[in-house]
Amino acid sequence: KLKTGMDTWSAGALETRLTVEGNDEIADVARTFNMAAGRIEDLVTAQKNLLANASHELRSPLARLRMAIEMFEADPAENLKTEIVRNMAELDELVDEILISSRLQAGRTESFEDMVDLVAIAAEESTHFDAADAVTVTGPSTLLRANGRLIRRLIRNLLQNAARHGKPPIEVSVTETADALHLTVTDHGDGIPESERERIFEPFYRPVGRAEAAGGWGIG
Repeated sequence: KLKTGMDTWSAGALETRLTVEGNDEIADVARTFNMAAGRIEDLVTAQKNLLANASHELRSPLARLRMAIEMFEADPAENLKTEIVRNMAELDELVDEILISSRLQAGRTESFEDMVDLVAIAAEESTHFDAADAVTVTGPSTLLRANGRLIRRLIRNLLQNAARHGKPPIEVSVTETADALHLTVTDHGDGIPESERERIFEPFYRPVGRAEAAGGWGIG
């Protein structure tokens, strides 16, 4: 049964799991196989979904870029040049998000050797928003060991979500307890309906009523 199940799985039926019977070495092998098979199936499914969704998300800015370039060749107006640059920047940002998401889903080890200050990073990132969004940052200046690049991306994504989908003012607060630092980003928008709060963690998911034009891809 063990060999047959493994042969079936290796032929491509990744959903195959072995029946665990007893408490001997064979049962241990079956348990270990089931855990490994489940992990591999999850990774393959995640990569397939990522590829399918990424292809869909890349299509729109590529189409806009192609159209803008064709129009620019006929009439090199400044607004068309601006549109080309904007679409290229959007593509670059999207590809960067996809690569980071793919690495994290694959469980690649990241370095956590940086000493970072959440308040300082939040203050730096808040300068990228105009006065209308009114980002304020409060909290103690405390260092923690982390991955500085991912922490910065985390704060940037939360601020972008607040600016794009919420309402000002936007408030960032860092509070310290005995064994943790708590980072909170608050806006004054309508929030996310309770029925959709679990789904927002699905890659490329957009809440109902959030069209592509609203910005973002759902992988932040």
